[in-house]
Amino acid sequence: MTRQGARQPAPLLVAAGQAEAVAGDLAANVATAARLAADAGDRGVRVLVLPEAFLTGYDASAFDGPLPTAERLAGPELDPLREVARAADLVVVAGTALQRADRRTLSSVVVRPDGEVTVPYDKQHVDPSELPWFAAGDHGCSITVDGVELGLSICYDGCFPEHARAAAVDGALGYLSSAAYFPGGEHRRDLYYAARAVENSFYVVFSGLTGRCGGSSFIGGSAVYDPEGRPLERLGEEEGLAVGELDPALVEATRARHSMHHDHLASLGARVRG
Repeated sequence: MTRQGARQPAPLLVAAGQAEAVAGDLAANVATAARLAADAGDRGVRVLVLPEAFLTGYDASAFDGPLPTAERLAGPELDPLREVARAADLVVVAGTALQRADRRTLSSVVVRPDGEVTVPYDKQHVDPSELPWFAAGDHGCSITVDGVELGLSICYDGCFPEHARAAAVDGALGYLSSAAYFPGGEHRRDLYYAARAVENSFYVVFSGLTGRCGGSSFIGGSAVYDPEGRPLERLGEEEGLAVGELDPALVEATRARHSMHHDHLASLGARVRG
């Protein structure tokens, strides 16, 4: 709840973007990201979320090859995206496969309007199929935009209620999820992220990779879910943006009406079998 006398942040327009990524072609994927960002900026969006591993492509051929480092991503190769973010006053959160100093990770790149590029979050729940390449991150992460705290999440993270719950407990009013779902995953995709929204009475911005990437196909389904788990806008498999307004006042009102966010027990005690 907002502290008495504290000013409620203004509503924030957010978007989940989706498009095809090219395996191993950073320049092509940055250009696509910049195109989506320009569209988002034209629509007044303040935060754009792009899919998992979007900058490198989600494919074994990309994962087997050299991956960008955080230092490289802070350099001129992201200038097309940085310039759009600056012109549109837009924060972009995009997925990438990343070379850390001692390990490879699936990570979130944050591009801010002032030109700063950071890679603050590594996927904590690595899917078993990804373990040949990637190690798990060791911390959660939120970013703040216009006074609104937003938790970061990458694909399999969103399958674990405690991941979103940790962000909500720490003060997040929204959960930004970059993902890549294969054909056949439609039911779970649509269930998980709506559930994370209603469980925590906050917004979920889900961005799913779509189309072909290397040897695989992906199913998109990007959406913005409100604090009751209803999609404000949802895409199919087409390139585009799902746009919605994140209203902190609605989060507060929903949590007052449905108090699960506050009613979690510290312990359920011992389990007794009768």
